[in-house]
Amino acid sequence: MLRSVLLYTALVFGANAALADGVDWQAAQQAGLEKLVPSTDAQPLPDTEFADPDGNTHTLADYKGKVVLLNFWATWCAPCREEMPSLDQLQAEMGGDDFQVVPVATGRNPPEKIDRFFEENGVENLPVLLDPRQQLARQMGVVGLPVTVLIDRDGNEVARLLGDADWASDPAKQVIRQLMDG
Repeated sequence: MLRSVLLYTALVFGANAALADGVDWQAAQQAGLEKLVPSTDAQPLPDTEFADPDGNTHTLADYKGKVVLLNFWATWCAPCREEMPSLDQLQAEMGGDDFQVVPVATGRNPPEKIDRFFEENGVENLPVLLDPRQQLARQMGVVGLPVTVLIDRDGNEVARLLGDADWASDPAKQVIRQLMDG
């Protein structure tokens, strides 16, 4: 009997710890984001600079206070082409003071190719951001594309998804809402 009580108590506390950040990761995975992996030991985000086509520099710290969906992509990446319209739709629906999609073109992606990529895929709501030497991507451990990193308001990586996903889907929006509420 005592063993059962201890086991039950451990399960309850374990479940509460898993939901401590307010996100039901398991539900998101079961609902279609099966490749979404919550962080277990989030490292501080790098302060590596990336740029926009005008030469202005940015860092991830610029977004502190917002939930961020950081997406590493490239114009030559076929899965990125599939995924980008859903990122654009997510930004159109949920972007604002509390949330931002931050797409960073990593590697050799000339701005004119990015403009053409955005035009061909109907992308209208996302900024053009560049990581031409892949410094940010390397610092973030990106080894393939696309890679999406969810970042909480405090600037901590809370989950990562390798490969493409439908970011305009209800499960993805629910994860974003849970992060914004958490």
